[in-house]
Amino acid sequence: MKLLLNICRFLVGVLFIFSGLIKANDPLGLSYKMQEFFEVWNFHLFDNYTLAFSVLMIVFEIVAGVAILLGWRMKLFGWLLLLLIIFFSFLTGYAYLSGKIKECGCFGNCIPLTSGESFAKDIILFVLILFLFINQRKIKPLLGSVYSIGILATATVLSFIFQWYVLRYLPVVDCLPYKVGANIEEGMKPPPGAIPDSTVITFVYEKDNKQVEFTSDKFPADFGDSYKFIRRYDKLVRKGNAEPAIKDFILQTVSGNDTTQALLEQKGYYIFIFAKELPETNPSWNKEFNVALTFTKLKNIPVFFITANADQVQAYVQKNGLENAVTILQCDATAIKTAARVNPTMYLLKKGTIINKWSYAEFEEAIVGLNELPTAAQQ
Repeated sequence: MKLLLNICRFLVGVLFIFSGLIKANDPLGLSYKMQEFFEVWNFHLFDNYTLAFSVLMIVFEIVAGVAILLGWRMKLFGWLLLLLIIFFSFLTGYAYLSGKIKECGCFGNCIPLTSGESFAKDIILFVLILFLFINQRKIKPLLGSVYSIGILATATVLSFIFQWYVLRYLPVVDCLPYKVGANIEEGMKPPPGAIPDSTVITFVYEKDNKQVEFTSDKFPADFGDSYKFIRRYDKLVRKGNAEPAIKDFILQTVSGNDTTQALLEQKGYYIFIFAKELPETNPSWNKEFNVALTFTKLKNIPVFFITANADQVQAYVQKNGLENAVTILQCDATAIKTAARVNPTMYLLKKGTIINKWSYAEFEEAIVGLNELPTAAQQ
């Protein structure tokens, strides 16, 4: 029994720490996933607080995992973990049974799990945690209270610091489709060997005041003037796996012209600056950004602001006299959230391939990188 209890405690503790660290690498990803749940449930009131919820939940996961490994205050953490896994099981179960949410974000983008896989994982965890909860009195702490509290306090502080770092400097491990070295145009295509959705044309007709449905190869034997056409649609027969890694990446000019293909295939280096929103006044990174623009101008490297809020970015551009230095392009807000975990984020590209990227806190490094680039004539 003691061996089984220790194995169970080790598995639960390590899994919670592992799960927390993966999420801590990209707390905004978990925040967006929370917003997805709130949108399904029409709980828009919490949208502005999802990042705070995300950070706190991640810290708790890591600290709870450490506490379980230490065997410290098992009664307290036993209750907390039991309540947490019941809550997680409800979320993943809802996502799986409703079909409204495909991925639950349990391990972030680095280890994507389907809703069904996440639900199965949480059921197994529930059994393990319930076993620990029932036998909590048999678990003795590995260290004294002073040492345990010190380790837990250190884990708490480091969890907050790490998340602050990635929220400012981009994820340490980039598991997103817009990572350095990826080609955006290739990412917009279905993966090799992917199976497309299988659909069949379905007709809806009305007969004797009742609606009937049938496919194109199974028309009723008595089909005739007594049938009144209502509509037709493509009915999904088998779900495929042909979804591209990069979705909804469409770049439009302010006038609405699609320029995606032309930009991605153009020769030489160019800069994308992904911005969800920008202040009209001078932000903290404005000086470094203007220096970077000076180098792009010297080397004839075009610069494009990619945003879903063109009016606000336009106000920033005009306020800082950058009308002739940058071009504003519009893009889907969700695509920008995926491409830029930090607002704003600068990309250096060549023929659609991401050569490098920097958050606003790394614009000084961007200046060095841009300075080392050849001029347009040498590219």
